[in-house]
Amino acid sequence: MKKREAELEAEVDRWLKAAEAADREEEKLYGNRRGDEMPDWVADKQKRLEKIRQAKAELEAEAKAAAEEEMRRREKAEEQRKAEGRKKNGKTPAPPKTEPEGKAQRNFTDPESRILKTKDGYIQGYNAQAAVDAQAQIIVAQSLTHSMSDQDQLVPLIDGIKDNLGRKPKEASADAGYCSEANLAALAEREVGAYLATGRAKHPAEGRPKITGPLVQAMRDKLKRAGRRTRYRLRKQVVEPVFGQIKQARGFRQFLLRGIEKVKAEWALICTAHNFTKLARAA
Repeated sequence: MKKREAELEAEVDRWLKAAEAADREEEKLYGNRRGDEMPDWVADKQKRLEKIRQAKAELEAEAKAAAEEEMRRREKAEEQRKAEGRKKNGKTPAPPKTEPEGKAQRNFTDPESRILKTKDGYIQGYNAQAAVDAQAQIIVAQSLTHSMSDQDQLVPLIDGIKDNLGRKPKEASADAGYCSEANLAALAEREVGAYLATGRAKHPAEGRPKITGPLVQAMRDKLKRAGRRTRYRLRKQVVEPVFGQIKQARGFRQFLLRGIEKVKAEWALICTAHNFTKLARAA
């Protein structure tokens, strides 16, 4: 028994030494990892799946919020129609979808950016805005949003001019993307002379009349009466050159930062650099 005990003790000792040697060798090769971790390709796919599920949930929440906002807009328009005594035109539209479109996307590099339609096609980015002085092409107000619509940006720009300069502008001109009953009413309330195109065409008063309402019709008549003498024509000499100078002369084609707050700061710096250039040349 003593002989067998010594043999077993020696065998166990060899096993323990072999195990220690194997542990030391594995630590050299794998460090402190346990050895049961998932392979990198599995972990990466799992992380991507989690991001996809998160993006899907955000798209669903956005679609639901957009549908609720559209219903509120329709209810408000219906109340306004009844108050004005106008007849109801056309069929009742189908209720807005609360589910995202099958082709809806979310950018993982910058989730706060959006797919925007431009004259050159679709881009992933932000919608930069600028209000420009007609005399010296100085940017007097600026903003940035991830919404493709320009309609909600006009009034904040007008109010931004007053905040920056201490006085409101006498007149304001903008293309058809900014034209709406609400914007025309807001400009009239602020006593700002409005020159907003009512359609996308060669002449601002022409084009298919997708935008309707008494204020829009009055603006359409105002632009038609002025003809080629309309002050709206000045917009192409004021705003368009500024964006051309920023893109062509200074080579600014895309934002370098990510996240809407950082991109807002980047756009503010671009506008400031433009103003410094204009002021330096005028000095």
